[in-house]
Amino acid sequence: MPSPRPAPAPPIRDERRRPLSSLVAARRVDLFLLLVAIAWGSSYLAAKTLTDTVGVTVILSLRFLITTLALALIWLIWKRRRAVRRELIVGVVLGLTQAAVLILETHGIAGTSATNAGLIISLVVVFTPLTESVGFRVRVPRTVFIAGVVAVVGVCLLVSGDGFAAPTLGDMLVLAAAVVRSIHVTAVSALTRGRGYSALNLTLAQSAVCAVVYTCADYQGVLQAVHSFDAGEWMGVLYLGLACSVFAFLIQTWAIQQTSASRVSLLMGTEPIWAVLIGTTIGRETLTLLGILGAALIITGTYLGLRSETRQRVAPMPAA
Repeated sequence: MPSPRPAPAPPIRDERRRPLSSLVAARRVDLFLLLVAIAWGSSYLAAKTLTDTVGVTVILSLRFLITTLALALIWLIWKRRRAVRRELIVGVVLGLTQAAVLILETHGIAGTSATNAGLIISLVVVFTPLTESVGFRVRVPRTVFIAGVVAVVGVCLLVSGDGFAAPTLGDMLVLAAAVVRSIHVTAVSALTRGRGYSALNLTLAQSAVCAVVYTCADYQGVLQAVHSFDAGEWMGVLYLGLACSVFAFLIQTWAIQQTSASRVSLLMGTEPIWAVLIGTTIGRETLTLLGILGAALIITGTYLGLRSETRQRVAPMPAA
């Protein structure tokens, strides 16, 4: 009786090479996040222009009323499932943190330049790995601390003007917004990853919470703005509501479920680049020599943080 033929050896798989479909999906996530960064980079100039005519709370109320209506329409068209109780609770919690981020950020924009706001808010790139390390009990790479120091030095130079001076109240509010945003991004990751929640349901719940909070804060101002806004002001509010909220929040929530919270923040760390380009070209804002140096350091810190996070994600796991 002939001996059985040996089973063919399993093909050797090169773990260093990711499947093409996986690479394409990763690049697609990165591309959408960059589009979010462009939208948010341009939002500072749009918000700055609107705060010259109406109050911050009024702008945010109209922005999120538009956002909520648009998301509700999308939900009806797609016939998505209803949110379960736990999903709704998570959406409300994240809506409150998002409301805190935007009220700080928009008040800060009113007290500083659009360029400064866009650059300072990018410190979320430094803060998010720190909050993520606390929340998930993971080690922060040393390069992240180096990137943090570089970025903080850059902010100090940016707000110094022609010489070293104390930051304005607007600068400090934007800095506080960066801290709260890093907590928000980490909370999104902690509360949604692996739970199968709908990004649309979560974003709709967050937007509805923001709309209710801001409208209740100044409903009379909202009614006055509805009757007094001209076409240009409505275009600005619509841009903030549709491009910077509906599109951006849906993509952000979806992307965090596909990758890490740190990578989402680091890829959106290109936001200050677009803020500077749009603020200095369309908004005709200027930067001093120290400000240009500070902007370069902030962008360098963002790049260092991105490289560090990428290396950590692709590093091989140690054998058990």
